[in-house]
Formats: sequence, C-alpha cells, structure tokens
Amino acid sequence: MPGDYFFGIPSGIMATGKITKRTLDALLAAAVDGFLWDEDLRGFGLKTTSRGSASYVVQYRMGGREAKTRRYTIGTHGSPWTPATAREEAGRLLLLVAQGIDPVESDKQRRREAVDLAFSNYADRFIGSCKGKGWTTLVTRSLRLHIKPVLKDKALPAITRTDVVEVFDRMSADHAANHRNVFAVLRRLFKWAISRGDIDRSPMEGMETPQAVKPRERWLSDEELGRIWVQTPKCHRCFGPIVRLLIVTGQRREEITGLHWDELDRDQRELRLAGDRTKNGEPTTIPLNDLAVAELDRIARGDRWPRRGRVFPTSSGAGFTAYSKGKKKLDKLVNDDGGEALAPWRLHDLRRTLATGFQRLGVRFEVTEAVLNHVGSSRSGVAGIYQRHDWRPEKRDALKVWNDHISAILVSQSPLKIAA
Repeated sequence: MPGDYFFGIPSGIMATGKITKRTLDALLAAAVDGFLWDEDLRGFGLKTTSRGSASYVVQYRMGGREAKTRRYTIGTHGSPWTPATAREEAGRLLLLVAQGIDPVESDKQRRREAVDLAFSNYADRFIGSCKGKGWTTLVTRSLRLHIKPVLKDKALPAITRTDVVEVFDRMSADHAANHRNVFAVLRRLFKWAISRGDIDRSPMEGMETPQAVKPRERWLSDEELGRIWVQTPKCHRCFGPIVRLLIVTGQRREEITGLHWDELDRDQRELRLAGDRTKNGEPTTIPLNDLAVAELDRIARGDRWPRRGRVFPTSSGAGFTAYSKGKKKLDKLVNDDGGEALAPWRLHDLRRTLATGFQRLGVRFEVTEAVLNHVGSSRSGVAGIYQRHDWRPEKRDALKVWNDHISAILVSQSPLKIAA
C-alpha cells in the first residue's frame, strides 16, 4: 500500500504516497514521526508525530527553483479537516500560488482584517488617537450611535462607498447637523487609515460634504424664562434644578448635569471645573449668584453642601441623562399654563439667552465669553497668549446683574404665581 513507502525508514525522512484515511490511520498506529507527501497533488503533505497527532500542510515556492521553500499549515486532523477536505483546501491554496499569491501572507492579511482591521476595533483605536475633549466626545458619540451599527465588524479595506452611504441613509433627515458631524468623523477616520497604510484610498472620495447648518438664533424672552422657571419644580427632581442652573449660570448642559459637590464652594460662592470637564478643555471658574446658591441649597436641603458625590444622581447613582423625557414634560407644563404656546426651543438656547441678556444689560463682550468659557476672538491668537486676566471680578458682577434681572422677571410675573 502507499504507506509502505513510509514504514521501515528513519523518523523524519520524507516519503511519498496517497494521503487517505487508511494511510493516516496506519501512520498513527505505527507512531511514525515525519511527513508523507501526496503522490497525486504535488505540495500537499501530511505530518504525523510519534505522540499520535496529525496535521495537513502545503509546501510551495513563490518564484523559480531559486526561491525559498515555504510551508503553510492547513490545520490539525479533525473536523473540519480530513484527508478529503484538506486535499480540497490544498488545491485552492496551490492555485493561489500559481496566481502569484502567497498563502502565508494572504492568511496573515485575512486574520488582520478579521481582527485588527475589523471596523469596530479599528474605530476604537481611532478614538484613542483623537485629541481634544470636544472632538473625542463627538467622535465617540457619532461612532456609537450612527456608524458602528451599520459598518459593524466589516474589514476596513472592504468598506465601499455604498456602505458609507448606508450610514447616512439610516440617519434622520431632520438632523442635518448630525449628518455633517458624522461625515467629518468618517472622513477623518479614513484619512487616518491612509496615513497608517491600512488602506490605499478612502471610500468617501468624491462624496460631497453635507451643507452647513444655519446657526440657531433662538433665544428666550423674559416672559418665556419666567414661565419655564415656575414649571421646573414639577419636573424630575434632577431635571428641574438642572434647567434653573442652566438659566442662571449659562454653562453647558453636560457641565451642569455632571456636577460633583467637590466642584462647588459655598463659602467662596463659586463653581470650578477642570479642563477635563469642559467642552474646550479649558478650566473655568463661575461665580454663583443668589439664585444659583438658593437652588443648590434646596438640592442639599440646607446651607451645608456635601463634600463629595454627584449633585444630580439618579436612583442608581449614575448621572442624569433623561433630557428628552424631561424636556417633553417641561414643554407640556409650560404650554398648559394658560399662556401662548412656546416656540420650539432647546436647552442649549438658554446659554444663548444669557449671552443675549448680557448684551442687553451692557456686559462687556470679553466678560460674556469668559462666563461662557468660550474661546472666541477676544481670547484667541496673541490676545489669548498675553492677556491672562481671568475676569473673575467682572464675571461676578455680570452674574449678579443677571441674577437681579431674572429676579425682576419673576416679580413682574408674580400674578402668574411664579416662584423664585
């Protein structure tokens, strides 16, 4: 039989024969340690050991006789590899060799695409390369909500323009700003991949950038602020106070919602945020006016504030995130108070409302930017480098003026029983 070629010769000596189940069983029974090369399919081999294991291999050269011999392991004997299935796979691999494709390198690339270049894993590494808290937050959110659910684990080199278009097709047409943000994230990710040599071309080549979104101009009138203020206590125990603090401080939603008591100082009447807690990465100190202190006293149930912990914890202890639900309830409460229905507005419009109110009250532009912690024209370039005044006294004065303005609104609307 074919195995006779193998028996009676020293271990490790190469022999030729027909690789079949019968031959395999005979070699394992004899505890032969060596290779048997198939006599029909050149390059297809069976390796057995004296310990009773067996595996299938392919041996080949990329080039002429001068090229170095390479060996590729198909797999260990056992499902799915049998002499028949291994022979079929060996035929496929040898066909690749004939086409100039190295099975070893092809397998490395396949494994790399399945793990390292799987989009979800690759996107996580891209997040790690991002700089700036604001950009990193935008990238993380865009990938999680809009991109990963579509591209999933598809290999990066296999992603086509059709795949990218599907990302946008699944997004709401009403959210134009999200379209533009997701476009920017994907474009930067593919550019980063090109710079690393992971892809040669971006699948987004030739795609038009979504049109810029017209800046919002919505700000709330004094009457609207008063009506919102009175309804906030009827909202969620976290959401109501959050809205009031947004009104009186002008800070960003996440900065107020994520407050910890150790960021607040009642004696100095200040709110202090480190750079890792602000959108632009710049630390900020915000003086607390009377309305802000009174609201925090209500949350703390007295004038002695806790030293640690979240200001707005949910029942599970996590941070509050139910903005949409809270906003819907607040809108319903305001629209049912007997006044005219409010025009659509967002929580971020409260920030613009404070800036507009400051302008009406004669507050300097530089002070407004300092309160908002906004790096604008007055704090950029040479001015930002050499003018290091923090505007703390001016910010305190401005927020006191704003406090008095809000208080006056509440007094003027007292027939509506608006509670300060």
